[in-house]
Amino acid sequence: MVGTMATSTPIWLQSSPTVPISWNSNPSTVFPGRSLPNPRTVLHKAHNFPLSSTFYIQKDYFFRTHFSPKAAAASSVGSPEYAEEPATKVKFQTFLSLPGCSSPLSLIGTGYREKVFAIIGVKVYAAGLYMNQSILSGLDAWKGQSSQKIQEDSSLFNSIFQARLEKALQIVLVRDLDGKTFWDALDDAISPRIKSPAPVDESALSTFRSIFQGRPLKKGTFIFLTWVDPTKMLVSVSSSGLPSAVDATIESMNVILALFDVFFGSAPVSPSLKAAVSNGLATMLK
Repeated sequence: MVGTMATSTPIWLQSSPTVPISWNSNPSTVFPGRSLPNPRTVLHKAHNFPLSSTFYIQKDYFFRTHFSPKAAAASSVGSPEYAEEPATKVKFQTFLSLPGCSSPLSLIGTGYREKVFAIIGVKVYAAGLYMNQSILSGLDAWKGQSSQKIQEDSSLFNSIFQARLEKALQIVLVRDLDGKTFWDALDDAISPRIKSPAPVDESALSTFRSIFQGRPLKKGTFIFLTWVDPTKMLVSVSSSGLPSAVDATIESMNVILALFDVFFGSAPVSPSLKAAVSNGLATMLK
C-alpha cells in the first residue's frame, strides 16, 4: 500500500497562473474540553445522548462530559457544545453521529486551509477530525509522547488509518466555491500520490468527481469524508447542517489512503489541522 504513494504536491484552490501563490503553514490548535468532572458515561450509553451533549476522548477510553449539571440540562433542549476553530471562527460540535457510522465520534482537533495571494491570506475552509474513541486502545505505544513527536511520527497516523473504526474529516467552507474548483483541488493533491492507478482507482475517482461537478458549494457547506475502514470511505455534503444521508461510497484503498495522506501525511495541506490533532492525541495519551 505504501508503495502506491508519490511525492505530495500542494492542493490549489482557485489558483491563478498570473499571481504568485504560497500557503500559510502557521499552526493553530484547538482541543475540546478543559476540565474533568467525575465521569459516569460509558461508551455503550453514549448513543442515548443527544447531539447537544459534549464528549471527548480520554486515556481510559470512555467519553466524558465536561460541563456542569446546569449546562447538561440546557443541552437536553438543543444547545450543542462546540469547539471553535480560532482562525476562521467556525464552530465544530465536539460530539456527533454521522450517517454510516456505527458509533458516535468525538472531535480531536481543528485547523484551516488558507491560500495566500502575494502577502494576502484567503481562508478557504475550516476542518476538524473526528474519531471513534476505541481507536485509542491501539495507540498504547505512543503514550506519553509529546505533540511534536506525534506530529512527526507517520507510523502513528498510519495506525489510525489502518484501524477498522470510523474517523471523519468535516470540512466547512468559509467562502463560496464551485464544486468543480473544489474537486480539481482535491484531484491535484490525490492523483500524484497514486503512482499507477488501477481500474478500481479510476472508477473511485470518477465517483468522487461526480459528487462535486456542477454543484455550487456555498459558504457554510458541510463536507464529510468518513473513513469507515482502509478500503471504504463515505462522502456526505450538506448545505443545511449535519447530513442525513451518504452521497457516495468510495471503495479504493489507494484513493482513500491518498486522501488521508493529503491531510495527515508528511506534507499536509492544512498544517494547523495536523498540529491540532497531534496536540489532541498527545493530551489523550498521557
